Amino acid sequence: MDISQFPCDQHAEKEHNGQPYACGESPCHAFAALAVILGVFLAAAHHEKERGAEAREDGQEGEGDQDFHGEHYYVNTNDVRSLGWRFWIITVAALITMAVTASLGRWQLSRAAQKEALQQAMDQRMAEPPLSAQQFISQLNALPASSLFDAQNDPLLHRQVQLSGQWVAEKTVYLDNRQMNGKQGFFVMTPLRLSGPSNFVVMVQRGWAPRDFTDRTKLPALRTPAGEVQILGRVAARPARLYEFDTSGNVARDSVIRQNLDLVTFGAETGLPLMPLSVVQTTGNADDGLLRDWPAVDSGVDKHYGYAFQWFGLCALVAILYVWFQLIRRFLRPRSQPSA
Repeated sequence: MDISQFPCDQHAEKEHNGQPYACGESPCHAFAALAVILGVFLAAAHHEKERGAEAREDGQEGEGDQDFHGEHYYVNTNDVRSLGWRFWIITVAALITMAVTASLGRWQLSRAAQKEALQQAMDQRMAEPPLSAQQFISQLNALPASSLFDAQNDPLLHRQVQLSGQWVAEKTVYLDNRQMNGKQGFFVMTPLRLSGPSNFVVMVQRGWAPRDFTDRTKLPALRTPAGEVQILGRVAARPARLYEFDTSGNVARDSVIRQNLDLVTFGAETGLPLMPLSVVQTTGNADDGLLRDWPAVDSGVDKHYGYAFQWFGLCALVAILYVWFQLIRRFLRPRSQPSA
C-alpha cells in the first residue's frame, strides 16, 4: 500500500487517543436536565395547587383515615381515592426520566470499560521497543487505510520510534495558542527528511516555545541543527486542532505562525512527500530552546466515570423528589399538623 494514498481526516481525531468522542453527550445532558426540571416543576405546582383542597378535606378525614405508626402519622385515604390525571402524568414522566438517566449511566460505564481497554493497549504500545525508520515505513505501508488514526486498531499510534534524517528548517511552522505548564506559546513543527532511499518526510512536533506578548509576530529563538540528526519520539495522528474563524487557510499559508496544520494540505503546499502520521519528539538537546513536558497519553476514562455519576445522580434525584412530593407529602401527614 502506498503511503501517499492514505486519507487524512483532520477533523475526526482527538490528540490524546486518536478517537473522536461519542457524539450527542452534551445534547443528552441538556435533555435529561430539562426532563428533571420539568418533573420537579410539575410536582411542585401540583402540590401547591392541591394544598387548598387538602385543607378543606382535612376536616372530614377522621372517618376515612387509617392510623400509621400508632399515634404519630395517618394515611390520607381520601387522596388515594381522588388521584387525578396530573398525578399519573407526573408518575409517567418520572419513570421515563429515571429509565433514561439510568440507561445513560450504564452506557457511560460501558464507554469507560472500552476506554480502559484502549488505555491498556496504548500503554502496551508505548512500552514496546522503539521502531526504526525502516520498520516504521514498512508497517505504515502494510497498514489498511481503514485503520489509520484509529487508536484501537492502528498498531502504530503511540508507538515509540527512533528516526534519523535532516531537518527541513525552512518549512518550520509555529502553531499558535498552545499551552504547556499553564503558559501560552507555540508548538514548533519541523519536517524531518528521513535517511535512506525512501526520501519520505515526517512532520515532527519538536517541542514548545514561549511567545513574545509584546510582539505577536516575533518568533522564538531556536537552534535547529544542520546535518544528520537522530530523534526519539512517539507516533501521533496530528497536532490538536483548535477552533479558527478562517477555515480556508489562505491567510495562514502566507505565515509561519498558524492556528492549525493539515498534513495533506501542507504537503501539497510545500511539495514535500509527507507521511500521514506525525511524530511527537520526547527527547532532545537542552540548548535547543524547546520544552517537551508533554502530558501523559490518556484515553479519558475518568471523564466517562464522571458522566456516569452525573446520570445516576440525576436518576436518584428524580426518584427522591417523586417519592417525597407525590407519595409522602400527599398520603402521609403528622397528626399534629393535619394541614400541609
